[in-house]
Amino acid sequence: MTRQIVLDTETTGLSPEEGHRIVEIGLIELQGRRRTGRTFHTYLDPERDIDPGAEKVHGLSRERLTGEPKFEAIADRLLAFVAGAEVLIHNAPFDIGFLDAEMARLGREPFQTHCVAVVDTLAMAREMRPGQRNSLDVLCGHFGVSNEHRTLHGALLDAELLAEVYLQMTRGQESFAMFGDEGTIAAADELEWPLATPLPVLPASAQEIAAHEAVLAGMGKPEKPALWTVLQAG
Repeated sequence: MTRQIVLDTETTGLSPEEGHRIVEIGLIELQGRRRTGRTFHTYLDPERDIDPGAEKVHGLSRERLTGEPKFEAIADRLLAFVAGAEVLIHNAPFDIGFLDAEMARLGREPFQTHCVAVVDTLAMAREMRPGQRNSLDVLCGHFGVSNEHRTLHGALLDAELLAEVYLQMTRGQESFAMFGDEGTIAAADELEWPLATPLPVLPASAQEIAAHEAVLAGMGKPEKPALWTVLQAG
């Protein structure tokens, strides 16, 4: 089963092409649509000033970040964390643009080459809710995910919120599950087919059949019986 990593960044500004840098990275690991408890979080020294608008969003000043590690120091740990995983990002082109710029400064391959795939949850939300606002705050409200504790943007906090929003957005996509060895739950794609032990067939009892027929009789009328009754007779 593919690991999923929910990722968010905070930056000094809006454009990596203008030399803006990442100041914070937060990642949450999901496995089998559940949080594993593994996270990756770090602040970064951007080695440059922070735009006032960006500082207002995340509250991180250059003085606060002085002495934090530089991207080069955490790059290997970051790439190891996402290796073999599908990475979920809200407005992925923005974060990927910054991550690729940081990788290019180190003379390394683009970020996406180190993970299985990148999924843009903003694009997913726009497909589900066309013509509506789909910011993380709006989606939290729509899907009932509490963000009352979010006064400023923060990479780890936003990754945690996005993980909950993503799980709500994709609730109908869980794999069919059955009992595996020793009574544990196993996803259908993790079972070996054909099954070593045939699935049991449990026929309905006479009492259950009678109760079912009574329900069908109550649903229909003498001149128009229930559709299931008609199909059975045919």
